[in-house]
Order: sequence, then C-alpha cells, then structure tokens
Amino acid sequence: MVEINSENQDFSISGSLWDFYIEPNALVIEGAPCTLLPPIPEVELLRAKVVKEMREHYHSLCVSHEGIDAPAESFNRWIMERKVFDTGFEPLLPSKCREDVSPAMFREIIHDIPIRLSKIKNVSDARRDLFQYAEGARKLLERRGVDFESSKIVKWHTDETLKWLRKDQNASLEDYLNQLHRLRRECGPYLTKVSTPSVEDICKKMYYMSQEKSKLILDKHLSILRQCNINLPHPVQPNGNIVSVRPTMLICPSPALGDISVVKEKGIVSLTYHSDMVKLNVIHYQKLESLYRLSCKDDPKMELIHARMWCLLQRYHTFFGPNQYEGIMLHGSLPTAVFKCLNEEFGVSMECFASPLNCYYKHYLSAFADTDSYFGSSGPVMQFFPVQGSFEANPPFCEELMEAMVEHFEKLLAQSNSPLSFIIFIPEWRDPTPLSILRMESSRYKRKQVLIPAFEHQYRSGLQHVTSIAKEVYFKAVHGTMVFFLQNSEGFAKWPPTQDRLRNLFRAFCPDT
Repeated sequence: MVEINSENQDFSISGSLWDFYIEPNALVIEGAPCTLLPPIPEVELLRAKVVKEMREHYHSLCVSHEGIDAPAESFNRWIMERKVFDTGFEPLLPSKCREDVSPAMFREIIHDIPIRLSKIKNVSDARRDLFQYAEGARKLLERRGVDFESSKIVKWHTDETLKWLRKDQNASLEDYLNQLHRLRRECGPYLTKVSTPSVEDICKKMYYMSQEKSKLILDKHLSILRQCNINLPHPVQPNGNIVSVRPTMLICPSPALGDISVVKEKGIVSLTYHSDMVKLNVIHYQKLESLYRLSCKDDPKMELIHARMWCLLQRYHTFFGPNQYEGIMLHGSLPTAVFKCLNEEFGVSMECFASPLNCYYKHYLSAFADTDSYFGSSGPVMQFFPVQGSFEANPPFCEELMEAMVEHFEKLLAQSNSPLSFIIFIPEWRDPTPLSILRMESSRYKRKQVLIPAFEHQYRSGLQHVTSIAKEVYFKAVHGTMVFFLQNSEGFAKWPPTQDRLRNLFRAFCPDT
C-alpha cells in the first residue's frame, strides 16, 4: 500500500491512493502478442501536432458549414466512438472503420443546429435561447432551401413563437421552456433533414483527414525504426491458452528514446523532451515508477523509464485536449475507498477503463496498450477476454462505447462456466435512456441494480495526477450513478450483491464530512 506523506513537500493530499499488493483473480484467453509499435518521443510529438491541427480543422468545418462552434469535447468522443470499431494500426486516431460517417459526431453537431443551447438558469436565458432558436431555424431553411411544405411548417412554428415572444412579456421560466421544447420538437426533424448532407460531409472530411494523418505518423515511426536497424517482427497467432492475466507485451523492440530532463520542485515533477514539457505531481511520479518496476520486462535497469513516462503523459494530454479541464470527465475514477470496498466485498481486482495515472490496482485495462503496457495495462477492454474474475467498469461517457461494452460483457458471461462478474458504474441518463442502460436493465445476467443519488457521492478528478491541492481531487457527482451487477451464475454464487455488501458500498461512496 502506498501512503501519502506530505512532510517537507508542497503536497497536501493524504491517504491511500492505490494498492499494488492486491493480486488479480482473473484468468483470460491468451491473445496474440501486441504488434503496436513502441512509443517514441519524436513520434509522439508529431502525433500531438497532428491532433492539434485536426481539432482546429474540425472547429473551422463546423463554423463554415453550420455557423456553430464545434460541440464541446465532441472531438474526444469521436475518437472513442471510432476506436470501438477501428481495426487500423494507429493507437489514437481512427484509420480503418466500417463507416466513414461517425454516428457520435453526426449526433452532436445536429444537436447544436441551429444554435447551441446554453445552460438555462433564469427567464432571461430561456427567452434569449428561444428567440435565437426561432430566428436560427427560419434563416437556416431560407439559406439552404427546402421543399415548400417543410418550409411552410417551419415558418409557421417560428412565426408563432416570435409572436408569442412579442406578446407575452410576463411568462414564467416554465412557459419559456415549454415553448422551446415544442419548437424543437416541431422543427427539429426538418432541420435535421436539411442539414444532414452538410453534417455528413464534416464527418467524412474528419475521417479522411484522420486516415491521411495516421499514415503520416506511421511513416515517421517506421523511418525511425529502420534508422535504428529494427525490423518489424512477424505477427504471431494466438494459442488460445487460459492463463493468469498479465500486462500486454509489445513484440517490437524499442530503439534508443532520447534524453529526457527531469526536474522535481515543490511536489511537481517536470519531464522535458527538447522544449516540450509535461508535468505530474511527485506522488503519481512515484506511482509510475512502482508500476514500471512491477510490469516492465525489457528494461531491467530502468534506462527508458523517463522517455516512456514522457510518451505516456504526452499521449493523454493529446487525447484530453489543450484547454483547461478539457477531458477531465473522460479520466475521472471512483474514490479509493470504493475500490477498497469492491475488493473486500466483491473480489474486484481489475479495472476495465483505467490508465496508469488513475488506476487503483496494479493490473487494469486502458485505451493505449503501446504507452500503458510498460506500466501494467493489459490493453483495451474490447480486446480482453476473461473467463474468470471480478471486474469494475466505469466507462467514459460515450454512448457507442458503453453499448459495445455491454455486448462484450454479455458474450463473455455466456461463454464462461467459471465465476465471472462485472460491476458497472454508469451515469443515470434518462430522456432518452441510452441503449446501454436499457440493455443492462433487461439483461439475463443482471443480478442487482442500484442507484446512488446525485450530490450524495463523489468521484476522483481526472486531473488527480497534476493537482497538488486536496480539495481539487474529489468532486461531488451532479448526476445519479447507476450500479449494475452483471454476473454468471458462478459469479453470483461467489460474489453476491447482498444488502450488507451494498450498504458498505454506499458508505464508501459518501463524501468525507
């Protein structure tokens, strides 16, 4: 157990953040060795530059095509949704998908047409949004041109709304919200119809750009390996053996990775490659050191650890985005007390959606096998096939990813005769209810479903690895959290969600007082 000691350092977090003494109880079907190329700082810099260009291009396409800003964090969710179906060679960007139009990107752009609605707090906000929506809908149809009947219907509804706004100056907030809901319901289908070709064009342009940039990154990567006289090993077929879980192993050897300068000051560690700096707090620096010692097999003298740390941190920074707090919700985690409870009460010893920065157990699954495997990752959840074990799943908030997760878990449960259990934490989304929730609610493997109410529990921040202020580490959940226990009969017999165990789980989730 790693304890936090804040003496003689500007670091005020206290308590246990992870427990690497916990051994996994998972048995898995052994897959083929990983053919991803080893991380190289120079390549990671190029990837960061490319992704930055793509974010900017996405924004400019939304402005030029639809007159709106790119939806907040839509680019990140596009990557997650695409990678569910991607079979390409690039670890971050999509390069080989079945379809070139992303349902997630299409849905989020359409949602913001003709305007992005604000978080309505008062009558003034509601009145402004209602007026702007009506004006935007009318102008959109005039600009693009539609059939007479569609134009007539939208014009009638927008004119009626504008008349109501001029007439009723003393309407309540509820009145305005009802008017806005009605207008969106009546006009939305016509706006979607007229906008679909343009929005699909945005989605296609982004995917084709991603393919082009992925090839650019690969060429750079292969060029460096050739200069170092490293030949790509031939792919190896999986043998299908049942083995204990272990970190992913890359079969391509690493070249020399260049010098990384390391500076530790006031509880923060700075790692710099050329002029590009990444940072993390000293506690998580020590955590990565521990994970590396436990997991890495090709660097016994730890000569490559700082270069690999730099690549890992740069990858997640590239993925989250350049803006402050961007990506924070993609990297949040359960409180450490909850992980401890899950292990003691339900035998959980692995996380299905984690990273080296936010994991609690030393074995976990994460998005990027190439950068994370040296620090204990067994790769992405969709490429993981356990036949035994107890797992926690707190997926990022991407509907397609959550749907794929449920389908994957149900297939695993159907195929195993050994104890297998998945405890899934998911936001209480309704109106409409996502398919992932509907599927779990009706699943034959659902043994229990509970709700932890909003503001009565907390999560750990996705920026826990960079903060040095204790109050920034935890935040209260503004939404309810649904907890599903999906278990086969053997898993249910071994780890049943009894009332006493659930009571202890609720206590672990309660914010400190």
